Parts: sequence; C-alpha cells; structure tokens
Amino acid sequence: MFNTAQERRTMANVIQQLPETGFLRLPQIVGNPKANPPLPPILPISKSSFWAGIKTGKYPRPVKLGVRTTVWRVEDIRALIAAK
Repeated sequence: MFNTAQERRTMANVIQQLPETGFLRLPQIVGNPKANPPLPPILPISKSSFWAGIKTGKYPRPVKLGVRTTVWRVEDIRALIAAK
C-alpha cells in the first residue's frame, strides 16, 4: 500500500497524530477534499473501495453508535496501518 519512503514517513506522521483510543468517522479515514479545511486521507483509497474491503475482511468492521452514526476504532485503524 505504501511503496515509497516518503509515503512511509507520511504515514508514520499520521499514526503519531492519531489519538491512542477513540473513534474515527469515514471522512477522517479516507479524507474529504471538499471539507473546510480539507481532511487529508489516512488511507489513500476511495469510500467505495473501503466499504468493499470491509465486506471482504481486508479492513476492520465498523461500530454502529446509532442509526446514522458509523465509526471505526482508532486502535483498529492503527493496527491496519501497522500491518501494511
């Protein structure tokens, strides 16, 4: 997923900026360039690719906090990045 040394350094910085525990929403994971200010992606993939990866087991399963609130544990995202 992260091929160049620059990408690995960038991801190391992103991991350091993530909190130890908590939750992340989808735009925080895959980014949102239309937000003000734009949200940079933690994982450089599209929303549909992320959901497809969840379906196949490649990415961690979400946690439903409510009817319209879906989040992912920071610990799961950190483990995913560390595994790559």
